[in-house]
Order: sequence, then C-alpha cells, then structure tokens
Amino acid sequence: MASLVILSSSLLCLFFITPLAAGSGGGTWSLLQPSIGISAMHMQLLPTDRVIIYDRTDFGASNIFLPNGTCRKDPKDIVLKNDCTAHSVEYDVASNSIRPLMVLTDVWCSSGGLTPDGSLVQTGGFNDGDHVVRVFNNSCGKCDWVEIPFGLAQRRWYATNHVLPDGRQIIIGGRRQFNYEFYPKASPSEKSYSLPFLLQTSDPKIENNLYPFVFLNVDGNLFVYANNRAILFDYKLNKVLKMYPGIPGGEPRNYPSTGSAVLLPLRVVQGTVAVVEVLVCGGAPKGSFLNAQNGRFDGALNTCGRIKISDPVPNWVMETMPMGRVMGDMLLLPNGDVLIINGGLNGTAGWEFGRNPVFNPVIYRPDNPLTSRFEIQNPTTVPRMYHSTAVLLRDGRILVGGSNPHQYYNFTNVLFPTDLSLESFSPSYLDANSSGLRPTIISPATQTNIQYNQQIVIRFTVPNTVNLNRISVTLVAPSFNTHSFSMNQRLVVLDGGTTTKVIGESTTYQVKTMAPSSNNIAPAGYYMLFVVHQEVPSEGIWIKIH
Repeated sequence: MASLVILSSSLLCLFFITPLAAGSGGGTWSLLQPSIGISAMHMQLLPTDRVIIYDRTDFGASNIFLPNGTCRKDPKDIVLKNDCTAHSVEYDVASNSIRPLMVLTDVWCSSGGLTPDGSLVQTGGFNDGDHVVRVFNNSCGKCDWVEIPFGLAQRRWYATNHVLPDGRQIIIGGRRQFNYEFYPKASPSEKSYSLPFLLQTSDPKIENNLYPFVFLNVDGNLFVYANNRAILFDYKLNKVLKMYPGIPGGEPRNYPSTGSAVLLPLRVVQGTVAVVEVLVCGGAPKGSFLNAQNGRFDGALNTCGRIKISDPVPNWVMETMPMGRVMGDMLLLPNGDVLIINGGLNGTAGWEFGRNPVFNPVIYRPDNPLTSRFEIQNPTTVPRMYHSTAVLLRDGRILVGGSNPHQYYNFTNVLFPTDLSLESFSPSYLDANSSGLRPTIISPATQTNIQYNQQIVIRFTVPNTVNLNRISVTLVAPSFNTHSFSMNQRLVVLDGGTTTKVIGESTTYQVKTMAPSSNNIAPAGYYMLFVVHQEVPSEGIWIKIH
C-alpha cells in the first residue's frame, strides 16, 4: 500500500501503515508515518492515548506548517524570527494522525512529566526557553501549549524531572546547574537548592552527568545516578543519606557518554515493597567524547550494572549485553521485561559523534537466570541515533521516532539523515500465536478512579485455558522520554490476589488485588493497568490513583 504524505498547514495529517520486513528473533515492526513534519526529540504519552512530541525551535523551519497561517514571532530565535512551521505535534494513537502545536520559545533538550490530573508540565530548554515552564492541558481536545515565563529559578538545559509523592515535580541539574528546584513553587520566592553531588560527578570539559538517572525509592527518597556513581538523597532536608559504591569499571553512563537506566518492577507483597533494584546499561568508555571530536569513535559499553538499592550493603552485579550500545533507550514492558532499543555501536551522543546504528532491540528478562536474561529481537531498517525516542503505548506496542544528529535538519549527503518518521515495535507477546493466552479486560472501565489501599476487582476473558497461578496485575506510569532516559518510568506489580473463574461464564475470570498502599510506591496520577497471563499482557486501561 502506498503511503500518503501531507506536509501542509492542514490541522490533521493522516498516513497509512506499512509493515516492514522482519528478520530473525522476536517482535515485528510497522511504519506508522513516513513523516510527522518534525524529528521526535521528546515524547510523552497522555491518558487520552495521544502522544505529545516536540523537537526544538532554533534550527529554522520544520516540515509541517502551523494551522491557518499562524506564525511564531521570536526576536530572540537564532535562525528564523518569523516561523510559520510547527516544532511540536500531537499524535493520536487511535487514528494514526497528527495535529501541529505551537511552542513560543526554545524547548531544545528539556525535560518534563505529568501532573496528577494528567497534564504535561515541560521545563526549560535553550536560549529564551531555558527558564520557561510550559503546560499542555490533558482535559481538552484542541488544547495547545501554555507558556509560563520565568517559571524556573535557574536555567534548565539537559535536566531531569521526577514526579514526587505530593504531585510536585523536582527538576535536577542541567548544564552548569549543580542544584535542584521544584515546580510548582511553594511560594513565588522559592529558589533552587544546592546539590554538590552534581559538581562532584562533572568531568571537566565533558560533563558525563547530564540528564541524571533519577528514581523515587519506596522510602520517599530519591536515587540519583550521575556519571558512574549514585546517592540516596533526601530532597526535603537537602541531605545525602547514602553513597552507593561506584559502578565497577568506573565508566561514564550519562550524557554525553549516554547509557540508560530503569527502576526494575516493584513487587508489592502485603502492602510493602521489600526489594528495589536499578538497572543501568550501555554508555561509552572514558575519553570517548573527546575521541569522537577528533574523529575516533570508540566502541560502546556492552555492560549493565544491577544494584539492589534496598539492601543494607548494596553491591553492583555486572551483566553483559549481546552487543554494546550508546544512546539506547530502556523501557519497562507491561509483563515486567525491559526493552533496550535505539542507539549505536560506536561513539557518543552529540552532533555527528555516533556511528554504526544498532538496529536490533534486545529484551531483558530480569527474573531469568543470570546467564539467560537477554534476547535479541527483530531489526528495524531505520537508524535511530542521537535524538531518538521511544514510549510504551496502552496497547503494548512501542512508539519509536526521532534521530537527528545534526545541528539543522539535513536529509542528504550525510551518514544518518534527519528522520521524521514514526514506527511501532510490537514485542512477541502481541504475536498472533499468543492471542489464545491474551486477557481482555471487561471491567473496570478505562479512566476509573482508584484510591490508595482500595481493593480492585478486575474481570477479564481469556480464549484458551487459564493457568490461575500465572496471573498478575501491573501498573505502568507513562514516562517522558528524551536523550535515552524515560523520566518517571515505573512499573508496580500489585499484591497477588486470588484469580477465580466466573460461574456460568466459560472464558471469564476475576482477580481481586489491592491498589498501592502509599504515594511513595506509586505517586498520585494516571497509570496503565494490565492483566498479565503467562507473560502475555492485556491491552491496558487507564486508572487514576489518588
């Protein structure tokens, strides 16, 4: 089927879906849109099943116009002061369509996360956008960005956000910012707070600690990983509670030696989470960034470090991936597996500094024996290098986009042309041969409100025979993805309830489980709820925890 491309000022642009050829391994790829008009540098799934995507504003015109002849006038823009093109779009998953949006100031290399009501708060950027907070309201169908000038106390460029138990967001670090702040502010006069750990982990002239990996621990404190080491941090008291051992080998894992990290699934047992683990994978060896500037592209790291941050005396356990990977993304799948996707075999992050794309994703199964956790998946045909993104969708697919390792949009005579397409990767649990195992949730309905510690009764159907001992219920927080890190990413395996067959219904079952007991385990807001049967997840439903 031919693909239809519309690059105009129309409000809606529709495209056909073209499957790509599969190779050896698992999973399948589909081309969703050959062009959305911008390169997907940042992505966030909303509880409306729409994905907000944006790039940057300071490179000139994009390939999609703003609607109705609208133009953005910005006297501080470095390249184009009267710009009639969009640098952000809203992607509707159900209709496979896009709607251009307007950002007024530069959002380059910024950060964000969802508020408890599902609105997107985006923070910082570059030039005239570095102190700006932007809000995209989740509640209306045709909303656009609303900008709050000087919403931030400090310049935030390459910073990391995390949603806190009280619904605020903490914004940590950024280029030459060895501090953190909150949004919204407790008062208009609230400023930033010093975090010397960020200065201590900054390599001279290289940094290697931008976009730090930040996770909320179940004790309410933050695990903060930068460069090659980590701390447990009490942000309320501005106090380092614990220094974790450095990762073995001491190689850098943060931008520009960009690896990735996830908080492994949190398993609730009798209302508590006893084991909290972090997995850090990939990156580039020491010196790689300077070498890349001189035309030598070192091989990416092929190691992962896994640490139980809940242990009294935690230690790293090192594992080896099937291949090295820099600028890769790590995503939690609904069944608790980890998908490692995008990136390259050589070089670092930064303009023109990556080489040899890694086309094959890898599945990591954290509960498998140590020597059998990695499985190579089928390859894409599209290089996803610097400035690529990936997010989990409610139907279990992975939305993949971006790749622009150039200062401007460049489509010809370069190793890796600027990419404006969107693909989806469907893990093997979506294969037709798994359909007999796949649950379908009957109730509750999507968009259901749930209170902490509330019993949740879920009815679902499964076509084939059900193994009642292999049913679980998971919650997955929709994450903000950019620069190989998914901020606020979190998967909670709910307290194991009893699954029973519904009398009089041959394929209908019921599982009773409990909502998380506290906002330290799951901060208030929207989650995708999945029923998982023998590692095959249902399509998710949206629930709101409060």
